[in-house]
Amino acid sequence: MREARAQRMLVLAAALAAIAACGRTGPDRAARELVTPLLEREAADLKRSGEQLDPVLGVKATWTVAGIDVTERPGDADRPWAGAIRFKIRAETRDTGGVVVDEFERRFDYVYTASVNRWIFQLAPSPAP
Repeated sequence: MREARAQRMLVLAAALAAIAACGRTGPDRAARELVTPLLEREAADLKRSGEQLDPVLGVKATWTVAGIDVTERPGDADRPWAGAIRFKIRAETRDTGGVVVDEFERRFDYVYTASVNRWIFQLAPSPAP
């Protein structure tokens, strides 16, 4: 009798463990707190590569992050987040008459793709003819 009860308890415990394991497999989507630092890392990489110009060109560029935006994309499970990195860029070029300064802004759009677990750069749409 005692053995039968122990076996039933063991079967019940195994069934409960199986149900718990089959329940939630984790979050349905990456949280904003997890994807934002990844986009910040992308911004740092863009800044680093943008400021490394060939010295022969005589241009010194300074990239300043003006903003990083992460917005939700409801209804798209594979690409749940859209992101934008905005830079203010100052380019100084030495000329015979002195230094020419050009300042402008640039925006880079990204979509977080859950299947590859990273931000993917989005090309800007072509202008209409």
